[in-house]
Amino acid sequence: MVATCRLAAPLGLAPLPRRCAGVKSVALSIGTTKIATRTRSVAVRAGDGPAETPEILKAAQDAWAKVEDKYAVATIGVAGLVALWTAVGALKSIDKLPILPGVLELVGIGYTGWFTYRNLIFQPDREALISNIKSTYNEITGSSS
Repeated sequence: MVATCRLAAPLGLAPLPRRCAGVKSVALSIGTTKIATRTRSVAVRAGDGPAETPEILKAAQDAWAKVEDKYAVATIGVAGLVALWTAVGALKSIDKLPILPGVLELVGIGYTGWFTYRNLIFQPDREALISNIKSTYNEITGSSS
């Protein structure tokens, strides 16, 4: 254990406590008689070079750099989190009511069936739904494609 603690000092680490953080001792004793002691140590090595940033993090940093009004985006993000938290709280409170969750589940199953029958089963209805989604997307984004 002493050798393990002395190895950490030349690496420039902060002063170590009385017991090293990476050493774990386990002792089994019955009454006052000590039966067995086992010591396990863990060594951590630094990598060869700097760690690479994940690609998704780079994309997020690039997107954040392109944003002109960071304050508005941050405010919308916080408002979205508050709305999500509020919705989860409302759903939890509704779920505690005795009969309402079962009724809402039946309504959801019925609406899903109706939507599938009305919009997804027949090809002309599917095409109309896709064109409606595309036109709504174009209205929101302001693009013409």
